[in-house]
Amino acid sequence: MIYIGIACVLLAIALLVKRFEARMVLIGVGILMCSIAGAPMKALDAFAKAMTNGMITSACSSMGFAMAMRYTGCDKHLINLLAKVLLKVQWALIPGVIFGTYAVNIALPSAAGASAAAGAIFIPILMGAGVHPAMAAAAVKAGTYGSMLNPGLAHNAMVAKIANVSPMDVIGYHYMANVVSLVLAAVALTAIAFYCKEHKGHLVEGLEVDNSFKINFLYALMPVVPIAILLLGATKIVPAFKMGVAQAMVIGTILALIVTRTNPGEMSKSFFDGMGKSYADIMGIIMAAGVFVAGMNALGLVKAFISVMTNNPAIVKLMAGVGPFLLGFVTGSGDAATFAFNEAVTPHALQFGMTQVQLGSMATLGGTLGRTISPIAGATIIVAGIAGCSPVEVAKRNFIPIILALIGGMIVLAM
Repeated sequence: MIYIGIACVLLAIALLVKRFEARMVLIGVGILMCSIAGAPMKALDAFAKAMTNGMITSACSSMGFAMAMRYTGCDKHLINLLAKVLLKVQWALIPGVIFGTYAVNIALPSAAGASAAAGAIFIPILMGAGVHPAMAAAAVKAGTYGSMLNPGLAHNAMVAKIANVSPMDVIGYHYMANVVSLVLAAVALTAIAFYCKEHKGHLVEGLEVDNSFKINFLYALMPVVPIAILLLGATKIVPAFKMGVAQAMVIGTILALIVTRTNPGEMSKSFFDGMGKSYADIMGIIMAAGVFVAGMNALGLVKAFISVMTNNPAIVKLMAGVGPFLLGFVTGSGDAATFAFNEAVTPHALQFGMTQVQLGSMATLGGTLGRTISPIAGATIIVAGIAGCSPVEVAKRNFIPIILALIGGMIVLAM
């Protein structure tokens, strides 16, 4: 049964690498494994249980808020504000764009959405300043894992649920590793740009910064309102702000509605469209991962895997980050690997001398960075399209910076 389980897992990986739909693969292989074990209902029970997962509130509400910001245009005001600041310190354009995109991705936790929104502004600015197109796209892509600091991110919610803590507690644990990894990536990519002379001199005709866009500073603040509320409440600076993610997202949406005076009906529709998309895309993968793990449990694969790691605890910290990283790289999505790992292994973290928050954070950072470096990730394809270059060229420039980010982040989390 163990060998059959290993074969099924390898089959799932091969199908994911070949770009088959992730939810279909995980559910299909999960049902197959349960059926082989003679317990097909275990797969369906796992699916039904995951449909009412406690992470729904944070994941769906944060995506609803992001869609509301897109409808009101507040995200565009925030990005243009950041762009204007960056243009005043031109020598710091590349690291500034990385940090700027990271900040946008915290408020708008979709990597593809942040890439499209930030890339549309930042990439033309960099190219207009003479930065090589592929380097400009790489700078934006290198900042697309800021979502790890968003309490609405499904991975943070999942680790929090496993450890029985709040998403803010999870972020409070891994934020330093994120900052260290971001700084390493920014310094390395900037150094590569200067070494390869891609930081200036690559002028593209017709690219001019749109100075006609009038920034409304109040609009620009709206995307960060829920994050600010949650931080102030979690740190007890403003005890009255102690609340859940969904509540903060709804408050942020209402404030944006009041400030922008947009159509309430259309705003509401945008919010719930975002919630529905989150349930389909994010919760759908979580459900599929649950079915896949149920299949591995039915065949005894999880028990065997935990036994190997218990007898060799030194490999756990390595596998927690590197495993999701590699699968995120080859598939373009770190979600499937990270959700499956956290579902199957993270609950048993204490057996390996680690906390559940520590092990879960390592898996999340690994999967996220793997997707960040992948040439077939949706966000990579988006920024490459804006810059008019190949996704492979973008990924090549980010290879060393993201590897350094992975090493630095894992060292901090392992301490």
